Amino acid sequence: MTKRLIWSALIVGAVTPFAVLIYFLYAYGDETKQLSEFRPELTTCIYDRNGEKIANIFGKEHRYYATLDEVPPRLVEALLAIEDTVFFEHAGINVDAIFRAILKDIKAGALVEGASTLTQQLIKNTLLTREKKFSRKIKEIVFSLKLERELSKDEILERYLNQVYFGHSYYGVKTAADGYFHKELKNLTLKEIAMLVGLPKAPSYYAPTRNYELSLGRANRVISRMHTLGWIDDAMYQNALNERPTVYDDTLTQNRAPYIVDEVIRQASEQFPDIRHGGYTITTTIDLKLQEAGRKALQHGYDLAMERVKNLSDYNETKMEQFNGALVSIEPSSGDVLAMVGGVDYRLSPYNRATMGRRQPGSAFKPFIYQVAIDMGYSGATELVDIARTYEYEKDGEELKWQPKNYEKNYEGLIPLREALVHSRNLATINLVTDIGLSTMLHKLSEYGIRDLPPDLSLSLGSISLSPLQLAHYYSSFANAGVQVEPVLIRSIEDMHGNMTTYQSQEKMITSPQQAYLMTTILHDVVTRGTGRRAQAPGIEIAGKTGTTNSAVDAWFAGYSPTVETIVWYGNDDNTPMHKKETGGRVAGPAFSYFYRELLRIYPHVKRKFDRPDGIIEIMHNGTKEYFTDISKPPKLNRVAEPDDQLLF
Repeated sequence: MTKRLIWSALIVGAVTPFAVLIYFLYAYGDETKQLSEFRPELTTCIYDRNGEKIANIFGKEHRYYATLDEVPPRLVEALLAIEDTVFFEHAGINVDAIFRAILKDIKAGALVEGASTLTQQLIKNTLLTREKKFSRKIKEIVFSLKLERELSKDEILERYLNQVYFGHSYYGVKTAADGYFHKELKNLTLKEIAMLVGLPKAPSYYAPTRNYELSLGRANRVISRMHTLGWIDDAMYQNALNERPTVYDDTLTQNRAPYIVDEVIRQASEQFPDIRHGGYTITTTIDLKLQEAGRKALQHGYDLAMERVKNLSDYNETKMEQFNGALVSIEPSSGDVLAMVGGVDYRLSPYNRATMGRRQPGSAFKPFIYQVAIDMGYSGATELVDIARTYEYEKDGEELKWQPKNYEKNYEGLIPLREALVHSRNLATINLVTDIGLSTMLHKLSEYGIRDLPPDLSLSLGSISLSPLQLAHYYSSFANAGVQVEPVLIRSIEDMHGNMTTYQSQEKMITSPQQAYLMTTILHDVVTRGTGRRAQAPGIEIAGKTGTTNSAVDAWFAGYSPTVETIVWYGNDDNTPMHKKETGGRVAGPAFSYFYRELLRIYPHVKRKFDRPDGIIEIMHNGTKEYFTDISKPPKLNRVAEPDDQLLF
């Protein structure tokens, strides 16, 4: 009887643990679903047009995902050598190791040794807390057994390598390899591999950015274990022990162009709500070298202005805190945004004036009016009336008068169209709009897609609100031989499965290449001898226009070379006037010039001269060179030729 009781007790004691495990296996439901249907938060990476990384974007965890195919076999061997040598043999738990650990725990009276398999570590790091209790250990064992039934060994291994924390806020081995060593997984050395696989045990303690020597020591133990197991030979063993890898201590976001990143996220989130943590690869049209050139150019113009006004008697430091600027540069043939700087210092103000600011372009708007005239048959030689007029109008029942003036406070009487734009004559422009007809001008300008045009003659002086990016859009018709292109910042967005969405610029024919070229010759004169002389860049042809609004509230330079178009704006954020005598040429011109000098330094082989399309007639008239087309006809075709007219072909 006694023997039977003893045997019964032994049997019950032996069966009970397995019965408990079976009960818990079926008692728990979807606790392992988070791992079986693995969808971790992933880092989105933003790149420039040349494949240079602009920034990492992520939510709570910075993680690049690596499929098991991307992981070198040597890395898997190193991981198993130090963490779980029999990983491919057990069913989620190592029974022998557990019994050894239990004996040590009983002897110590507490949980002192875990004996966890990789599967258990994955469970612990993902589904459970780190508290040392027997109840948590039971759950860890049960969940590990369940997970091994739901996933293959390769799937478990892939999840482990992507989920586990590697210190320095790096989640996943691919993230750690890129962060610590600036390498892809396939390019890691054995010592670098050993440093990585040694981190999960105590990631903060062994992080090489904090404790380099401790990290090397842990890696050497990994290498020694691999050598003991016979997985590496003596030569590999010695070489790996002696290696001291270079470790980088980077910021996580690596944000090299914050204004760009903010705008990319804003645009992309409309179509991809999970853009911050969906693991996307975003390729932009930005050129990081030109982006940096744009930042420096804007700072250069800002510094010159600040130094200039400091010497004035009415200098007000508080007022100058409102002073800021923006720069946008595009490739007019494609619409690609090459550089976009939304302010002088993002740290002081993340507000993107390049895209969100709406300011009056002033005289920088005049080329649109003159292009309408040219397309109607006017030419650079057409004489305009530059005299004062008083305009009477009614507003809110009150009779008012408008008496516009030229900046120089003088009048030319009759002035060639070319000279009127080169010297930005307000009265000649207003009279031009009057002669063409305001309604006709509004209709023609609407073809550019410009919205909210003022239905009065103030249109002549640029009394419309536009952002620098919008102005770049409309100016592209001058820079791109009559074809307007919509600026594009994002070229493609690819998800982690390889599905790619691409973006293309929209084009719109505004005028012919010949008529657009006439405008380019005039705007080139603006830079060589007109209001835009400070925008010159030695060695490259520039065409453009200055813009200054009433009381110097806004200062612009909008221009282009044969392949690059750039808009520069400065002003006070609160719309108060800048200091006296601050004009588009004086404030924005130097920044524009700086940018193009940098363009030539960075890309010395960039195209430097404008192409002249077929169909251009060149004439020396009254001692000056003028250009005509079949639409904007030479004077000799409309009147008797003068003695000094000379046709040049």
